[in-house]
Amino acid sequence: MGKRSRRTRLAACAVAAGAMLSGLAPAAGATVAQAATPSSAASAADDPAPGHEGMPDDGFDDEPEGEQDDFAGAGAGAGAAAAAPSAAPAAPVPGRAADFKLATGTDISALVTRLDAALPKQGLTELMEQANRAAGWEGACGTAGIYGSDLAVNHRVCWKSDDATSSEWVPQAITGVSDAQEDEDWGTSNAEPIAVAGYDAENPGRSDFTAGRDNCVQDSASDACNEKGIRVSFFNQATRMYRHVLLVWPYMNSKDHISFDALHAREGKCTTGVTSSCAAQNGIHAGGMVWYGNYLYVADTANGMRVFDLRKIMDLNPDNNADVNDPTPDGLVSDVLDKKRVGRQSNVWYSYGYRYVMPQVATLKFTTAKNGGTTSGNQCYATGRPKASYISLDRTGTDHMVLGEYCNTNNGGSSPGRVGTYPMTELTAAVEGATGTVANADLAYGLPTGATFNGEDLWHKIQGVTRYEGKWYFHRSNGYDNGRLLQATPETVDGTSRLVGNAKTLESAFGPEDLYLAHGRGDGFPPQLWSLGEHAPSKCGACKREVYSYNMAEVISDFG
Repeated sequence: MGKRSRRTRLAACAVAAGAMLSGLAPAAGATVAQAATPSSAASAADDPAPGHEGMPDDGFDDEPEGEQDDFAGAGAGAGAAAAAPSAAPAAPVPGRAADFKLATGTDISALVTRLDAALPKQGLTELMEQANRAAGWEGACGTAGIYGSDLAVNHRVCWKSDDATSSEWVPQAITGVSDAQEDEDWGTSNAEPIAVAGYDAENPGRSDFTAGRDNCVQDSASDACNEKGIRVSFFNQATRMYRHVLLVWPYMNSKDHISFDALHAREGKCTTGVTSSCAAQNGIHAGGMVWYGNYLYVADTANGMRVFDLRKIMDLNPDNNADVNDPTPDGLVSDVLDKKRVGRQSNVWYSYGYRYVMPQVATLKFTTAKNGGTTSGNQCYATGRPKASYISLDRTGTDHMVLGEYCNTNNGGSSPGRVGTYPMTELTAAVEGATGTVANADLAYGLPTGATFNGEDLWHKIQGVTRYEGKWYFHRSNGYDNGRLLQATPETVDGTSRLVGNAKTLESAFGPEDLYLAHGRGDGFPPQLWSLGEHAPSKCGACKREVYSYNMAEVISDFG
């Protein structure tokens, strides 16, 4: 039997005036023509379930616009001169580890199990073998003008042109197989994957299809219309290819079917459509990420961390032929060409055009109340719930996660930021434990104060941190210019342990972000300090997005 054309199948899949986004039901009784015949149970009437509200409020706090933005706040703007910094305290306020306490959120394991049964899976090793986007390597990345003069760049990776210039997707966080396991050998692959998270920066919100407002599904709408949340790009170091995976949130939709949506801070309790009184929230920022064992921890600034399981990567196009909708284990089909729909809609699975999705399996939420001060300009405070702006892994002793805050003291607040550490045994136990299981931080510090840079505080605007052999390393951004790599050492002053900053700073790259330490114990290579740039060339003449590494031995030597 011959294949139907893509145009014919899309026409057959259209329902009523078009399918709404996940959880927002199309007209009652609408049906869909499919490329595979579903089971009789799966093809039952796809009608809303009486009294079922659809996507529930997941309890996450929203994140403000301008998160981790050097230009956020009063008088801010690209190229604007820095505002006069607020008076810094004479000494850093000691960190309070209790403020960093995390607890397991609502149990969503049953949702993940149902989604797991509905969709086919793909292992990371196989995903790496099927990476479909070519990255540049070393000299193929062209000019090295984004890098500073103090550090020699060892490795350079550059994105395919559309990712390198995208205004929708902005890279932020980095981790890799060296975080995942000690021997750096994932499965049977020699890919030694590096993972980079990017967020949907355009944050346009969601459409209200039935009201005809901001209709993201109409032909004239851009693919970037919907808020897509977070995607993770897995880079294969052996083949120098990479592949995007969309992170998603599982839920029961308004028809009481398992579905998924892109990551949002919170959804309103909508019973029909998205309206002005029931609006979808902004996506999260994902400023930091750690891959540890099977789990991927993603920083959620306002809430704590969202956790994903690499054993649950769903494959919506197993035959690798996007032109034919693939059958799914639940008797439906999946469509990976439609970039404007997500989740289960009218008996078809969509994923904003991505072949792979990875559902959230757990949430680790801060238990401390927020400080009452405003955070609209990235202000931070010495007490209360911290921000989860960036995270990394320290493997140089007992495995610990390091978490810290991005702050802009130009706009006020009482702290340039705090950092805390968690034993990974506590975090793993919380992920796998019942709701309310606590993960305690065992250490916290306030960042150093007093030093200045370009007329403002040096120890703020921190975008990444790692701890290595007892010393702390921070990546400090600087608008559309070279950032700085900073170093601090714990010292006891007047009976209190504090971080004391090294007076020397090292000029880093434009738009410096998260940090990842590849220790090299498995592959025998010297330890590498990896980071990445976030700014597309459209942001400034010298801006460029690359992933890059420094030899850690040189970093240590240059700090003296």
